[in-house]
Amino acid sequence: MAKFLDKISERAKKLNKVIALPETNDIRTLQATAKILERGIAKIVLIGNESEIRAFAGDLDISGARFVDPKTYERREEYIKAFYELRKHKGVTLESAAEIMSDYVYFAVMMAKLGEVDGVVSGAIHSSSDTLRPAVQIVKTAPGAALASAFFIISVPDCEYGSNGTFLFCDSGMVEMPTVEDLAHMAIDSAATFELLVEDVPRVAMLSYSTKGSAKSPLTEATIAATKRAKELAPNIAIDGELQVDAAIVPSVAASKAPGSPVAGKANVFMFPDLNSGNIAYKIAQRLAKAEAYGPITQGLAKPINDLSRGCSDEDIVGAVAITCVQAAAQDK
Repeated sequence: MAKFLDKISERAKKLNKVIALPETNDIRTLQATAKILERGIAKIVLIGNESEIRAFAGDLDISGARFVDPKTYERREEYIKAFYELRKHKGVTLESAAEIMSDYVYFAVMMAKLGEVDGVVSGAIHSSSDTLRPAVQIVKTAPGAALASAFFIISVPDCEYGSNGTFLFCDSGMVEMPTVEDLAHMAIDSAATFELLVEDVPRVAMLSYSTKGSAKSPLTEATIAATKRAKELAPNIAIDGELQVDAAIVPSVAASKAPGSPVAGKANVFMFPDLNSGNIAYKIAQRLAKAEAYGPITQGLAKPINDLSRGCSDEDIVGAVAITCVQAAAQDK
């Protein structure tokens, strides 16, 4: 079974997408750029002063990238006016818009909004809020989307569970305390995202510390209600809960705890009841199971603006860029 990164990169190569990377003062961004260009995964726009970026890159071959400096870019005034129009109802003035458009992340997201790039990947040195706030303010949610959320693709080596060891964890990076309605919509979005990125049938487990009534509390009742709502909204998707993790992925445990479930014992999409549990779980999988962890990747935005963990490697950035390309192509359709 090819590694997830290998498979998604091969798909991205065929798409000819353009991705902006604003964190050009972090060497991992430039290392990733060199790899992306060498492998032909995407076209890259690096935000910042070209001579400074090239000097910082040293011997890295980033010559195939396009360099855009927000201070001197010929469309700068257009960008400032566009941001002003989007945010003037929040008190933004043309002067403050000009200052904000000097921020590399905001500038990159505006490039996506105006169609100059297909997506943005940031977060190696910015917090999730600093990456996702511009996305919410500028590109906003996609038509028909109830909300934006974030997930990780987790690929566990030598793992018999999930989709040959590959899972989607949601929400692990954005929605802190989802409501019942939020969680239902996120489950449906995650199923579609899993099918798009992993190219396998999604089986969505609504996770809890309880399986099928083994415990009862407001927490378990919320998960049960979200499961019911998700099934009402998307009866053709395999969604079940509430399930403990072992019941969700281990067939023998599933047979005992949740007989007859369409998901138990074969789940590949994990829906967590809150950001606490989702973020903790992905880091445990990454560090203890030595899993590849790509994200936080967003879903539900009008353009793919994707986050990174500040502990990411350059290969993590490569993976996030490849995922962003595939998401952008799906939005084109």
